[in-house]
Amino acid sequence: MASNKNQHFVPRCYLKAFTIKGEGAAINVYNLDRQRLIPNAPVKNQCSRDYFYGQDDQLEKAIQSVEQGYSSVISKIIQPGYKLQLDHQYILKIFWLFQYLRTEGACRRSAEMFADMIEPSGLDSDFSMSIKEAVQTAMRAFADNMEVVSDLKICLLKNATSVPFLVSDDPAVLTNRWQLEDKRTRGGSLGLRDAGAILLLPLSPTIFCLGYDPDVYRVPSDSGWLTLRNAADVEALNEFQVLNCRANLFVGSLDYADGLHRFVNDFIHRRPAARHIVNFAIFEGEETAEHKKYRVVSKSDFKGAHDGIMHAQTISQIPSQWPSFLLRRNKSCAYYNGTGIGYLRQMHAAVIETAQPFFKVSPYR
Repeated sequence: MASNKNQHFVPRCYLKAFTIKGEGAAINVYNLDRQRLIPNAPVKNQCSRDYFYGQDDQLEKAIQSVEQGYSSVISKIIQPGYKLQLDHQYILKIFWLFQYLRTEGACRRSAEMFADMIEPSGLDSDFSMSIKEAVQTAMRAFADNMEVVSDLKICLLKNATSVPFLVSDDPAVLTNRWQLEDKRTRGGSLGLRDAGAILLLPLSPTIFCLGYDPDVYRVPSDSGWLTLRNAADVEALNEFQVLNCRANLFVGSLDYADGLHRFVNDFIHRRPAARHIVNFAIFEGEETAEHKKYRVVSKSDFKGAHDGIMHAQTISQIPSQWPSFLLRRNKSCAYYNGTGIGYLRQMHAAVIETAQPFFKVSPYR
């Protein structure tokens, strides 16, 4: 049985940098539903649930190991004169992936998507997925895919503006500027293996971790660092925290209280009403040796179909602006084989076995 009952899905070692005076005891919480700032809230009560990961002591120890690795790295990053090290980049990417998969918001979205697919299929409700089961699924996905973002490049952003980096109860964000903008890929779900992937994770009010596909973008960094002097760039990153969070934003200093309220009011309307959509199709009765023809229908028409297909699609958050420092790489590349697999990064295209070979394409043609 797990020794710790109160289990955090955003760890205290991560939130500490955003706490009041960095002391790790209290934090200022901005609740989006009420659009109200709650000052001096205990950190121990934030982003946690009783036995969120279940009562598996081995799993709890594995989680603690990942968090301890992050704690060790962040303690070095915040020191003056720090230069980004290769092994620290790897730990940051592992922590981002772990955090991306494990929050209550992420697991709730998985459970809701599963429920939306089970109900029209006519299967018994016993097949439904609870939040805790979604957590267990997320932990298995993490164990099976720890190297999935290892090929991305990391840059640390130093905030030299008066606007602090914000953090939320779902802070690790996956986005993809190229795929959200290109007509070939616009409207699809974003994947961890996709060309053009971008990882976002604020580390403190003054430091931000950016992961990006170096075959699609370039960032003018120096020894792994880039100093931001334009507040609009900081706000472009903060917008993703507003769009992605489940309920709460966190800020260490009340000096930004008025600015935070105005900022949320500017972008809260851009939060997607739903985070996924399930598409339904039924067999039309036409088929060849290689193909069957399906027709897209409503959920009500799908019920009772003898031969049907369901496809769940994640709805991606589209920001109002992108940071000015995220630049296109002139000789950019992605890998494509003409199928629904989409456009992948080289590392993943090289290991996937398909009937159609991958070929190199230019994202910016």
